[in-house]
Parts: sequence; C-alpha cells; structure tokens
Amino acid sequence: MTDSPHQQHLAVIVEDDPDIRNLLVAVFESAGFRTIAVDNGLDGVDAVREHQPMVTTLDVNMPGIDGFEAARRIRKHSSTYIIMVSALDSEADVVLGLGAGADDYVVKPFRGREMRARIEAMLRRPRLEGGAPTVADSAASPAAPLAAPAIPSRALDDDHWLTHYDLRVNPATRTALIADREIDLTRTEFDLLATLVESKRRVRSKSDLTLVLRGEDSTASYYVGEADKRAVEAHMANLRRKLSDNPAEPRYIETVRGVGYRLTS
Repeated sequence: MTDSPHQQHLAVIVEDDPDIRNLLVAVFESAGFRTIAVDNGLDGVDAVREHQPMVTTLDVNMPGIDGFEAARRIRKHSSTYIIMVSALDSEADVVLGLGAGADDYVVKPFRGREMRARIEAMLRRPRLEGGAPTVADSAASPAAPLAAPAIPSRALDDDHWLTHYDLRVNPATRTALIADREIDLTRTEFDLLATLVESKRRVRSKSDLTLVLRGEDSTASYYVGEADKRAVEAHMANLRRKLSDNPAEPRYIETVRGVGYRLTS
C-alpha cells in the first residue's frame, strides 16, 4: 500500500501520564514524525480515525476506555501500526494486547533509544494492503472463522510454495493454506509461520524469532527482553489457534521446552 501524504511520518500518541506522553513525543519527533498527542482512549480513537497515522501508541490504563478496547475500535477502520505501552507486564496482559490488534507491546519504564529502535524495526515490516486489517479482528475474536473460501488450484503458483503435511506457505504472496483453504493470518503470525516452515526441523528460539519479526540480523548483537519473548509466545498461541494445532498433540508446530519452536517430524 502506498501511504498518502497526510499519513506519512505521523504518529498519534495516546497516554494520560504527561511525562511519558512528552517522552514519546520527543522520541517520535527525533525520528522525523509529526505527532498528535491526547490523554484518553476515546479521543485517541477519534484522532486515529481522522488522521490515519502511520503509528499509534496506546497506554492501557487511561480515562474513558482502556488501551485494549481502543485497539479493538481502531482496528475496525485503520491499519496503523499499534504499540501498546503499559506498566502491566504479565503474560495475560501481553496476550490481551496483541490479541486486540497491537503490533508490539512495550513495558514501562522504557528507554527512549530502545523505543525508537522498535519503531524503526516495525516500519521495516510489510504493511497490510487496503484499509482496516480484518485479520486483526479475527485474531481477537474466538468466534472468527479459521479459513477463507477455497482458492482454485489454477490460481496457485507451485514454484513458490513451502509445504508441511497439508499446510502450504507462499512467502512471495504471503499466503497460507491448509488443504487449499486460505488461513487469515496477521502480518506477524505469517512471518512466524513462514520462518518455521523454511527452517523445517531446525529449532528457532524466541530470541531468534523476535529478531526475525523486527527485521534484524540474528548474527548481530541486539537486545531481546522478556517482554519480547512473551510477545512471541502470544503470537504463537494465536497462530496455533488459527491452524487448529493443539500444542499438546501438535500436527504442525511443536514446542522444544526451554528452547523454542520447530516443525513436527
């Protein structure tokens, strides 16, 4: 998708703590963004709807509606990158934030340089085509369908497909199929799945997968925190649910305890 001029380098910051709000404004402006800062969830949703920013940050605990509900509402009309910024650091909170449609989850207190690095890494990921990303809503809703209508076989380009049992992944078209039925995956879920399918039986650690999602070189030395690893776990849980893959008896992806993930044998 080509960003319209008003969307490029614009960030909406939704944060009720003035010190953190000012820090986020400084981080984004140092990275070349224009910023719009508000102090509550309802105004944040309205600002995103009106301005369609490239990036939005959401506090979790704030007046009006919390960050989780704000993310769900934003995802109905915008493909903005969403970064949750919260003092809540439990696995359940990270899962809830990512399930609501966030692309990243940053725990307070954070360092300005690390936040800028996360923003730059996130922007290296491919953007979704079109307007509101329907896959984010399906990730957040247990009742969402697992598969789209079958794709005719004549539409498939066999030169670009990676296979594992009846699972097929096409990195070129960013398509995932189970028995010729397309699976709706978020940007991050697809990147995780494609990485594992390409790696076959090679174990990929949570740190390694974090760097893949950031678009960073795994041979270089980059910081990977516990929040990053919990984010990978949350995305993996969503991915497995969409694949109908039971972690206790996996068909496609198995957990290597204490290490990471790999394809089943």
